[in-house]
Amino acid sequence: MTNPRSPVFDADLRVQFDAFLDEHRAALNACLNDLTEQEARRHLVPSRTTLLGLVKHGIYVERVWFGEAIGGVPRVEQGLPADVSDSFLLSDTDTIASIQAAHAEACVASRAAVATMSLDDLALGNRRGPLPLRWIYLHLLRELAQHCGHADIIREQILAERHQRGNTP
Repeated sequence: MTNPRSPVFDADLRVQFDAFLDEHRAALNACLNDLTEQEARRHLVPSRTTLLGLVKHGIYVERVWFGEAIGGVPRVEQGLPADVSDSFLLSDTDTIASIQAAHAEACVASRAAVATMSLDDLALGNRRGPLPLRWIYLHLLRELAQHCGHADIIREQILAERHQRGNTP
């Protein structure tokens, strides 16, 4: 009988962190799959949160933590908004394809930024001061899990409404 456990189950902590982060990154990116542009921009809550905005915010998160905190490149030099709430704002040129591609690129850059780091290595570019990579990973897991949950609920509402109308993209 084969072992039903994932190989990550018995891996070292860094491998587990990387696997969980990548799982959440992929889930956030995939929340846009098979939606129309209009659906991806749909506001179903009073905040700026949309599915397209959540993934765009995911780009911001990757660049702040891996570009700024680890890479030392300030937000302004990366073209990021100073205020985190502005990271959800969409431009007329933002599309599902462009945001998914930019998010995937940001995740690749994030992985490269930490490729040679250990969990105990310090990131020196954060506003709070030096932080170990372990803390950054835990913070990102918490944040991405929350945003994936938001995305699941919003996507469920959009798809339920589509189903009620009998529409498909």
